Amino acid sequence: MSGPVLVSGGTLMCTMGTMPSTFTAMANPQVKIGGVPAATMMDNAPLTSIKPFGMCTSLANPAVAAATAAALGVLTPQPCLPVIPGPWVASGQKIRSGGKAFVCQGDCLMCAYAGNISIANSGQTKVIEN
Repeated sequence: MSGPVLVSGGTLMCTMGTMPSTFTAMANPQVKIGGVPAATMMDNAPLTSIKPFGMCTSLANPAVAAATAAALGVLTPQPCLPVIPGPWVASGQKIRSGGKAFVCQGDCLMCAYAGNISIANSGQTKVIEN
């Protein structure tokens, strides 16, 4: 069973980043949950759907490797510019609507610079009225 669906405004984390990022659904904005655009497996565009994660700490990132070499081996993080080579990786059975699979809690993205991007908060809020 899948967890909550990621929606615009949800929070993402990268294992190589220094801060969280806010997600924006772009691939199919007419599909909404609670009035907010929901993420599909193809919402993986850097800088539009996937914002930077502060500073990158991965030596697989050429900018970090060069800065670290210039600092005589002292890790020198550089601004994050995610490089996403593929769609979200599903963690289990997918929730679908109109032939599109939603991104759910537990799914992840891989950055070309060795970062694993995951959902910290789906962005969905539940309001209970008495």
